[in-house]
Amino acid sequence: MSWPPGNAPGRRAAAARHARVPVVAVFLSAASVWEITTKARLGKLPRALAVAADVPAAMASQGFAPLSITAAHAQRAGSLPGSHRDPFDRMLVAQADLEGLPIVSMDAVFD
Repeated sequence: MSWPPGNAPGRRAAAARHARVPVVAVFLSAASVWEITTKARLGKLPRALAVAADVPAAMASQGFAPLSITAAHAQRAGSLPGSHRDPFDRMLVAQADLEGLPIVSMDAVFD
């Protein structure tokens, strides 16, 4: 999942609507952590500075489970067709595909 920080209960509700099943766990990809901290460092996501400073604590406070990047995820991301140009997006698509998880994002590319 990838979205700006804030309003976690709203995201859980969106995840439940998207999946049409009760949400047991909300995963946050290591790719999303990488993207959030990079954008915060570059000043493109100033609201995320506190999250970027201590991602594990922020994840724990929101009840997010980590989703690590595996070699299988990387292989799948590299083999996706060209419609997903952003490497972070490619990784999220690969992880969702291999893990059977929906992607809940504020990014229109996933609509």
